Amino acid sequence: MAGEIAVAAPTEERPAPPGPGVRGRSALKVAVLGGGPGGLYAAALLKRLDPDREITVWERNAPDDTFGFGVVLSDETLGGIEHADPVIYRALQEEFVRWDDIDIVHRGRTLTSGGHGFAALGRRRLLALLHERCRSLGVRLIFRTEAPPAAELARDHDLVIAADGVHSTTRTTHADVFRPQLTTHRCRYIWLSADFAFDAFRFETAETGHGIAQLHGYPYARTPAAPDHTGPASGTGPDAGSTTGSSGPLTAPAGGDSAPTPGASTVIVEMREEVWRAAGLDRCDERASAAWCARLFSDALRGRPLRSNNSSWIAFSTVVNERWSHGRIVLLGDAAHTAHFSIGSGTKLAVEDALALAACLEEQGGLPEALAAYEAERRPVVASTQRAARASLAWFEELGTYAAQPPHQFAFNLLTRSRRVTHDNLRLRDGEFVASVAKEAGIPAGTPPMFTPFRLGDLTLRNRVVVSPMDMYSADGDGTPGDFHLVHLGARALGGAGLVMTEMVCVSAEGRITPGCTGLYRPDHEDAWRRVTDFVHHSAPGTAIGVQLGHSGRKGSTRLMWDGIDQPLQDANWPVVAPSALPYRPGVNQVPHALTGPELRAVRDQFVASAASAARAGFDLLELHCAHGYLLSGFLSPLTNHRTDAYGGDLTGRLRFPLEVFDAVRAVWPAGRPMTVRISATDWADGGTTADDAVDIAAAFAAHGADAIDVSTGQVVADERPDFGRSYQTPFADRIRNTLGVPVIAVGAISSWDDVNSLVLAGRADLCALARPHLYDPHWTLHAAAEQGYTGPGAPWPLPYGAGSRTPPTGRTDAPKPRLTLR
Repeated sequence: MAGEIAVAAPTEERPAPPGPGVRGRSALKVAVLGGGPGGLYAAALLKRLDPDREITVWERNAPDDTFGFGVVLSDETLGGIEHADPVIYRALQEEFVRWDDIDIVHRGRTLTSGGHGFAALGRRRLLALLHERCRSLGVRLIFRTEAPPAAELARDHDLVIAADGVHSTTRTTHADVFRPQLTTHRCRYIWLSADFAFDAFRFETAETGHGIAQLHGYPYARTPAAPDHTGPASGTGPDAGSTTGSSGPLTAPAGGDSAPTPGASTVIVEMREEVWRAAGLDRCDERASAAWCARLFSDALRGRPLRSNNSSWIAFSTVVNERWSHGRIVLLGDAAHTAHFSIGSGTKLAVEDALALAACLEEQGGLPEALAAYEAERRPVVASTQRAARASLAWFEELGTYAAQPPHQFAFNLLTRSRRVTHDNLRLRDGEFVASVAKEAGIPAGTPPMFTPFRLGDLTLRNRVVVSPMDMYSADGDGTPGDFHLVHLGARALGGAGLVMTEMVCVSAEGRITPGCTGLYRPDHEDAWRRVTDFVHHSAPGTAIGVQLGHSGRKGSTRLMWDGIDQPLQDANWPVVAPSALPYRPGVNQVPHALTGPELRAVRDQFVASAASAARAGFDLLELHCAHGYLLSGFLSPLTNHRTDAYGGDLTGRLRFPLEVFDAVRAVWPAGRPMTVRISATDWADGGTTADDAVDIAAAFAAHGADAIDVSTGQVVADERPDFGRSYQTPFADRIRNTLGVPVIAVGAISSWDDVNSLVLAGRADLCALARPHLYDPHWTLHAAAEQGYTGPGAPWPLPYGAGSRTPPTGRTDAPKPRLTLR
């Protein structure tokens, strides 16, 4: 991690490191494009590490020009700064406003959560400190001047750092190399300032009549600041620099963050684009916009006005680049990546980029190696931050769907929106707050949310954990489940989950994915499954077992997963069918036969026969598999359904056959037993199923009687581009649940009991399905209970296993410490 790198201050005796650039130079000549915090800090670090480096920063604005007001930095970032440059760290420490609380104001009620820890200062003040540090080290600062193009500078510089912001000219000019992707989001926001300091980080909602607006506010100054406009400091001109010593304290001029006041706060007001337009804000100038926001949030602002600073309504853009460097040119900060302001990440990421770049230039033997190491180090950190930021911004985009939540649950949901703050993490920060959320939800004291019961139809599940359907490819060649399935499913039923699901059980021999897939289309299949359900009901009482019925469609007649996933069989192929004659992978998989009307009815009848057999076999729940590109999923996606009859076209047409199958199965499935549907909420591909479509698909199945929607994603087309990450599919389940009010099962990289507790208590999911954790540990649920000290009815240990309900002792680790030391 860049924040953990400690670098030594250069001394007179320390030789300059060999420059990673070419041309035989002993020290780098560096151009920095952009005088924001990231570019300035990179310049200061590089100069501090080697005073012989010739470093120039180009900034087209004046020294005291800046947008926005306050800047928030994390303790992790500050730790990196402290190690790399104690001088700037001490200066920042003297300036920071610190606080611990978050106030959440919703529908007239304020709830406070403590223990969070924030540090902020004015952006102008931060820039002034960095200007002074650069001057003291001998960095050349050029203001009010457009920098030459990066490619031109690269001809006579060893390194060009493009820190030229979200609208980076460098990135645009070399888009063929960096290959940027910019995603514009659905809200508009504006940066403003209040002339007093909030007591805490404040989130507040306001209902405008056109929709919901939200305020994000935080203090960045507690004491009066200098007058708003200050001229350039001595020696700062369009081409000024200073070569004074690098070891003394900083004495930067007072920044112009506000007129003399009892402090200052950043205020960001945000709302959906359609709300913004309906409110007429698209026709308001800067001053009118600030006045409108001040009226809307007058209580929060104590009747004070809001100030602007070149403020305009902006739609946030997420920037991603396939590459971060091009020859001697490297991207840094917002030019390389952006993350939504709601997790306070822009300046933090830029500063951490600077730390990593400086360290890699020290550690590597050449410039190409250094730039490759920089990108390798930073890319996974940035990707993780961007995932969290996307989850956070999506939460605010869908704020209206949470407005009716109970107050404590709404607050908990907001605090855990990015999935970085979790139930357990928040409990450690503010246990009293988390206890109040649980009390409001009716959860008994001492009971983790995951161990509360949940009712589907006439079935009550004792906890919220589901063993997700997982194809085992271990059936006999004729689709019969055997001893493996008895042991596999039986072990997981003994492991404490509320619901254990089978793999996709196929409704016909030609509907199998592989020769190792199980079926329910012959009498002996029913008998074999009865053996499994009898074991679960007898030996793991209280555990429900469900069957997932499906048909492989165009993804059938393939090898066992470990022999080549989705690869066609080398021999003994059977023909495959689909909505349209489109192979899963052209030139690799079979071209499927497009089903005719009579053939569709025959497939529907196969589902019905299998469902009736599943009921006789004793399954407690039935799930219809309409996801992952299998047959019914193939009808739902416009990428796989090109039909021109009643079963194609718009979403209503594409839903027709899956709903016909659902209705026919529901008619033979016992009325008291629940029925769920698994869907792919997005295809992760252009032109495919979208999150909006998923809401409509879920609504249709719910209207036809589905008791819950099992929300997965993808696996529909081979060229998908999933946005993998922890709990990455749960936002789709969240949206369906809170838009429609229908119960959902969340799935997708949910790997910890902390995740389950967080999702359930926040109201984002009713049940959580976990796959790989149950392969790693069949007793995952019981162990989760033991690790949380829970012994209640939500996770009873089977009587034969009771002696194992406590963590086994390990070797002694508390040996006596020495009491005497001989000198």
